Amino acid sequence: MSQIRHIFIKEFKDYFVSPIAYIVISIFLLVTGWFFFTTFFIYDQANLRNFFTLLPIIFSFVIPAITMRLFAEEMSVGSYEVLLTLPVTSGDIILGKFFASVGFVAAMLLPTILYPVSISFLGSLDWGPVAGGYIGAILLGAAFSAIGLFASSLTRNQIIAFIIGVAICFALTIIDKMLFFFPKYILCFLENIGADFHFKNISKGILDSRDIIYFLSVAFIGLYCSHIALQNKK
Repeated sequence: MSQIRHIFIKEFKDYFVSPIAYIVISIFLLVTGWFFFTTFFIYDQANLRNFFTLLPIIFSFVIPAITMRLFAEEMSVGSYEVLLTLPVTSGDIILGKFFASVGFVAAMLLPTILYPVSISFLGSLDWGPVAGGYIGAILLGAAFSAIGLFASSLTRNQIIAFIIGVAICFALTIIDKMLFFFPKYILCFLENIGADFHFKNISKGILDSRDIIYFLSVAFIGLYCSHIALQNKK
């Protein structure tokens, strides 16, 4: 556990050494804030439904951007081989980087707490769906972080890692909206592998174990695939 903690601390600090972290957070807050407040004043409703509705699509692009360098950069400059000479396992490295990415997602969401606080002064806010929405956002962030790590473990090129990560995350986000293209007998299956389908349930304040298991399963599959990809590169 101590190796995982050391890698987590190093990677989390590295995010904020680079200006990319501040650019990503600024763009995230600008986009979510603009969409949220414009629709909030149009519909005049004291809730965060519009904010959480947008989150899976925004995460599909933002999270691959913050995970693309985690392995691709290290393999490109040769520091990954140096890392393997230290007393750490590939599992320690993967988990340390994964928790750093999830921590960065949580840090990115932290300023958005001002949205419900602001709304609570303007109207009667139901905090149940708000709490559910933030729990769902962390679970979604963890699942997409694992996918981003897997994409980064496949290549030395950060741009290619970003494109692969976006492709998988975006496909999981929109697949439940494309069901009319598929035959009826697989509709239920496709709907249940959609990230947005499960996130919607949690963001309504409904904590269903099936939705939690879905996000944990996606995260596990992403991390396990990262492990296999890195083992094949040795």
